[in-house]
Amino acid sequence: MLRAGVVAVQGDVSEHADAIERAARLHGEDVEIVEIRQSGLVPDCDLLLLPGGESTTISRLLHSEGIAAEIRAHVDAGKPVLATCAGLIVASTDAKDARVDPLGILDVTVDRNAFGRQKDSFEAPLDVDGLAEPFPAVFIRAPLIDDAGDVAVLARWDGDPVAVRDGPVVGTSFHPELTDDVRIHRLAFFASSEAPAEAE
Repeated sequence: MLRAGVVAVQGDVSEHADAIERAARLHGEDVEIVEIRQSGLVPDCDLLLLPGGESTTISRLLHSEGIAAEIRAHVDAGKPVLATCAGLIVASTDAKDARVDPLGILDVTVDRNAFGRQKDSFEAPLDVDGLAEPFPAVFIRAPLIDDAGDVAVLARWDGDPVAVRDGPVVGTSFHPELTDDVRIHRLAFFASSEAPAEAE
């Protein structure tokens, strides 16, 4: 039984929990979802998810609740993390915003809300390294990765990186949990990610 921690101080917690459960089932794994709102839970997790939301609020609560140091230790131990949208901003080395104290677990610089406001949200078919078919990526007030350091770029949109991998950490500018396709969660958390777009 795998323990999957979803940082639940804000964001699409239930949607990510459902995606992790479906991805695990497709990989033949049983998983227990743990919602993380205080310190002491991350060390027992096998995998971790940082969801979207408001990056300044997420950053403040991670540090005030003592969760930030545990996330860094999780990554240092080689355990996987998926950071999406605001989670990507919080995971970065530089959020270009003094209100965000980034975790520094993903070697990227990001520009918050670079893709526009809520009304500028869109969906786009992305070619993702490791996936045979395009992924239906949903961009909502998405951050732009404007400087990818020592990371592998998994996908680009209009030439800019929108999905990257840095060791055990995968970060996306988009919201993979808002589709029925769990291949990004499989890519981040399980050895075998490839299969047709799985929807249940």
